Amino acid sequence: MLFAFLCTDKPGHLNVRMDTRPAHLEHLNKLNAEGTLKMAGPFLDDDGKPNGSLVIVEAEDMAAARALAEADPYYQAGLFEKVEVKPYNWVFNKPEA
Repeated sequence: MLFAFLCTDKPGHLNVRMDTRPAHLEHLNKLNAEGTLKMAGPFLDDDGKPNGSLVIVEAEDMAAARALAEADPYYQAGLFEKVEVKPYNWVFNKPEA
């Protein structure tokens, strides 16, 4: 089952995002190599600077998806003000379709 992580950065935490980015990318690369990561990228503010993230993963259930979200170095560094984990149904332009 697919799950979307809708992550909102805390205001004024761009430095935390940039400092943690290498570990975050390493984490996502590992999930990608395992086939767990389906897509990911930052949300941008009006100035084009990242201010949140969208991550879509495949997991067995909500508990497993939440565990993946909480394992992200951004999450562990306290970057996010809010993280929503929602079941996701990829309908259009799905690569396997």
